[in-house]
Amino acid sequence: MTDPSDQRPAEPRPAPSRPPLVIALVVILALEAALVTGLAVWLLYELLTTTTRSYTTAVAITILVALGAAWLIATLVGILRLHAWARASTVTIQILMIAVAVGSFQGLVGGPDVGWALLVPAVIAGVLALAPSVVRATGRRNTESHE
Repeated sequence: MTDPSDQRPAEPRPAPSRPPLVIALVVILALEAALVTGLAVWLLYELLTTTTRSYTTAVAITILVALGAAWLIATLVGILRLHAWARASTVTIQILMIAVAVGSFQGLVGGPDVGWALLVPAVIAGVLALAPSVVRATGRRNTESHE
């Protein structure tokens, strides 16, 4: 029989390592999530305090932006936990941002300044999501990330 006092307490498992490119991706996604969440809050405020031409359209846009913010936050958490699905989600989000940026360059949704503000981080985040070190970090099964 072993004496329980002889047993050492279990040492905490080290957190999975995050390569610098994963950290850079996390920063970009966090900024995007903060901006889209801020936009959703602003749209909700505008919806509640101003008169709109189409209340239904304003509600729909506010809900879509809020869903986009939730999607970005979920993706950010997934990347932080090094889940593989979050990479695909990141790429999808960046493709949609590139589409909005192209619309901005064409004058459909803002102007060229908005287009560049959307295009540059979207391209960088898309490239980072597909970088080999990010794929390796998020592709392996980390038991620590499933706690």
